Amino acid sequence: MARDYYDVLGVPRTADPAEIQQAFRTLARQYHPDINRDPAAEERFKEINEAYGVLADPDTRARYDRFGADFRQIPEDYDERVAAAQGFGGGAARSGAYGGGPYPGGRSTAGGWSDVGFDTSGVDFADLFGSVFGGQAGRGGGGPMPGADQEAELTLSVEEAYRGGRRKITLGGPSGQRGYDVNIPAGVVDGQRIRLAGEGGQGSGRGSAGDLYLVVHVAPHPRYRLSGRDIHVDLPITPWEAALGAAVPVTGPGGTGKVHIPPGSSTGRRLRLRGEGMPHPKGAAGDLYAEIQVMVPSAPSPRERELFEELSTVSTFDPRTPS
Repeated sequence: MARDYYDVLGVPRTADPAEIQQAFRTLARQYHPDINRDPAAEERFKEINEAYGVLADPDTRARYDRFGADFRQIPEDYDERVAAAQGFGGGAARSGAYGGGPYPGGRSTAGGWSDVGFDTSGVDFADLFGSVFGGQAGRGGGGPMPGADQEAELTLSVEEAYRGGRRKITLGGPSGQRGYDVNIPAGVVDGQRIRLAGEGGQGSGRGSAGDLYLVVHVAPHPRYRLSGRDIHVDLPITPWEAALGAAVPVTGPGGTGKVHIPPGSSTGRRLRLRGEGMPHPKGAAGDLYAEIQVMVPSAPSPRERELFEELSTVSTFDPRTPS
């Protein structure tokens, strides 16, 4: 006997469409044959696909809830045909008022249809159900089953994520390698998903293919640090630039610009360049933060040493004294 479709997906019979879809996605990723090499995974995947194909469609789910595992063997105009045969006009039959087992108004027994809750005289049950058991039941069940969505990681440099553009990638799997031409939106961030419609698992019975989602991973960079759409970069400056102020160049993924160093700046001070961070196709771009790093010459020239010594004798500045 086929397993209950709700049990297959691990959801209660009261589950809403979102819960059913989430359960399907989770199980499909776990048991898809391209991911799970267990020989039993393929059969489990087919079972999951079949359950989702029934429960994801509101009309099919309603028939399954009403008729159970035999729902495919019952004609869609069942109520109308029974009602017409009895002269009830369809209302009572549609309401399921005739109680009983897997079908409203009766139950199936080894000898045929019996225990019907209304007068069956004159009803040709062979005509009513013959085409069902002789036709649809012989075709096998299932109907179209959608393919599973799949995920793969797409690693980008900070510069690639900033600029976006088209990129050819190759993904490997048990069935071999396959190439894709991917359009990367400018300003993608870590964890963002790029959808390739119809490039996921193949459906069955003319079911549509699933989607392939590329999960973006922005690789660490020697100069840039990302925080959402904000970009942080170190800005080395000289002691005199820090003390006197200066306009110095700062480079981000989008190019090089100038930033003004306020006089009296120390290491750790952050300067904000609004809108110079990662682009956002549907909103405001991030910001670029330049963090000051005051640098001294590792091997000062004789004249530089002389000037530093002179400064040390005339300056009263003590960074270790609280201001």
